[in-house]
Amino acid sequence: MEKTSKSSCKLINKYSNMKGIHFLLSLTVLALAAFIASASDPSPLQDFCVAVDEPHKALFVNGKFCKDPKLAKAEDFFFSGLNVPRDTHNPVGSNVTQLNVDKIPGLNTLGISLARIDYAPYGQNPPHTHPRGSEILVVAKGTLYVGFVSSNQDGNRLFTKVLKEGDVFVFPIGLIHFQFNPTHAPAVAFAGLSSQNAGTITIANSVFGSNPAINPHVLAKAFQVDKNVIDQLQKQFCCKLINKYSNMKGIHFLLSLTVLALAAFIASASDPSPLQDFCVAVDEPHKALFVNGKFCKDPKLAKAEDFFFSGLNVPRDTHNPVGSNVTQLNVDKIPGLNTLGISLARIDYAPYGQNPPHTHPRGSEILVVAKGTLYVGFVSSNQDGNRLFTKVLKEGDVFVFPIGLIHFQFNPTHAPAVAFAGLSSQNAGTITIANSVFGSNPAINPHVLAKAFQVDKNVIDQLQKQFWYGNDN
Repeated sequence: MEKTSKSSCKLINKYSNMKGIHFLLSLTVLALAAFIASASDPSPLQDFCVAVDEPHKALFVNGKFCKDPKLAKAEDFFFSGLNVPRDTHNPVGSNVTQLNVDKIPGLNTLGISLARIDYAPYGQNPPHTHPRGSEILVVAKGTLYVGFVSSNQDGNRLFTKVLKEGDVFVFPIGLIHFQFNPTHAPAVAFAGLSSQNAGTITIANSVFGSNPAINPHVLAKAFQVDKNVIDQLQKQFCCKLINKYSNMKGIHFLLSLTVLALAAFIASASDPSPLQDFCVAVDEPHKALFVNGKFCKDPKLAKAEDFFFSGLNVPRDTHNPVGSNVTQLNVDKIPGLNTLGISLARIDYAPYGQNPPHTHPRGSEILVVAKGTLYVGFVSSNQDGNRLFTKVLKEGDVFVFPIGLIHFQFNPTHAPAVAFAGLSSQNAGTITIANSVFGSNPAINPHVLAKAFQVDKNVIDQLQKQFWYGNDN
């Protein structure tokens, strides 16, 4: 009887172990599926996580290794020279300057990056995709013919638009898209992307220039052309692939993978990833398919205008108490941004004007100076000692403001200034500190504020009587 009992226990234990392994496998698959479905970068778990190439000196969080936050400096969030024209003397007639986490280490974990694209006359940014990010593009100079193609499920529809200076267009994550300069004059555009490293897959290079090459018979059948055509195409392109894999074995690998995947999934607090090609916002719920962010119109009814905005080249009125004007292009202005995790803004500054201290509760910001000079900065959290990071920016300089941190821009000159900013949310939100604290409705009890700011109540009374101007449009 005792032997039978022991045998039964062994079988039960074996079965329990198998169940445990199956459960762990299932959990891993589910966690990875959730993680893979999330297209945006993991949310930061601290004020910032500046990339560092010396792991032994690092604190690992996500994206890249992080340097100790106490060693972070303003230069980690800065790039200079985006105003300089790039060389477009190449076969495609364009040059893309990517400012991702490799160029600006402070972007690590912030879910946003920026690019400048220069186009020669009749040049193009050939058909490509960004596997990890949506893109919002503004034409700074010239004219562009742009478009994207929807997926097979949507019938591979082509959405196109001719963009003039100041026009804006959105390219949803993962879809094949392009820009072409149809004129004999150069063109320039700036693009925000909803990832610190969105990646680029140029279709021609990837299909015909892989290393090693894809079997030409496979491509001949896929493209329904003679093999000689494929042979010719494969001779045109080349690229380098570098694959690095770390080897881990057994249950330790499975446990590590489960923990990392679950952590990445739980930590992701940015806009939900799209579950279809696009989800254009609509204000008529009875005609809508609900997904996330806002109600969606039927994808079959989507059109190029849903991803388009015109007029961002027009100077805005800065005759107001703060001397600035913010034109926000969020999902309310461009309905095609719904679920894409990205938006754009133009900020005009009067001489000595400012975009006063504020936060964006749902998005990081990457700003480029298009005209003039700006003094900018952000303040870290209490836990980091409320350190101030500042920089004077000239035309073409770029600066990053991490999600949720109080930041500002000030024009210290007697000439106007203009900046463009990408934000890692379709609706990042804005909390202007003065307006929220002293201009709330109803007002915060002045005794509370007097004690909080350690000043006499009369000072608070005076502040609460002010008209706090909002510069958002």
